[in-house]
Amino acid sequence: MAPRANWKGFLRLSLVTCPVALYPATSESEKVSFNQLNRKTGHRIKYAKVDADTGEEVANEDIVKGYKVDTDTFIEVTKEELENVALESTRTIEIDEFVDRSEIDPRYLIRPYYLVPDGKVGHDAFAVVRETIREMNKVAIGRVVLTNREHIIALEPMDKGLMGTLLRYPYEVRSADEYFDDIQDVKVTKDTLPSFILLMAIILRT
Repeated sequence: MAPRANWKGFLRLSLVTCPVALYPATSESEKVSFNQLNRKTGHRIKYAKVDADTGEEVANEDIVKGYKVDTDTFIEVTKEELENVALESTRTIEIDEFVDRSEIDPRYLIRPYYLVPDGKVGHDAFAVVRETIREMNKVAIGRVVLTNREHIIALEPMDKGLMGTLLRYPYEVRSADEYFDDIQDVKVTKDTLPSFILLMAIILRT
């Protein structure tokens, strides 16, 4: 059975727009997972949602979203209010620019998706967008809103469809300097490297 689409909306490049669906390109269903058990009874451990002050368990229907104003003050935000302030691009992936693949630092890559036409309508427009990106030999950069948060998405042709990869924002990537600054600057001589490569080749053959 085909997976359910994570998102449905429109893909827009200049004056061309088509309905599309976004599907996860990876699966974790085959991963081995474990449950926590009570050693004495063998029963599963259940986690309860409790009030931080009273310690009493709270029913799901009584749990709402809140915005933190200061240490002890929160403002309740309703689902309707969130929908009213939803980003304009909620249902549209707007292609903003094109970049070379080499310009995308691997540290910014989050998760791959498959982007396909949604329904019978829009296949022609989808093909125009896909082949435009392919002809330019670049990666199209756009924005998509998933779970009320805007993400950057990189679009590349893949066979008859498009692969979309979510990207991190610059503020989400830590600088390597604070980790690498203390590494000693060791010079590897030209004589040492071929010998080590030969040793590795012998090990890999055995």
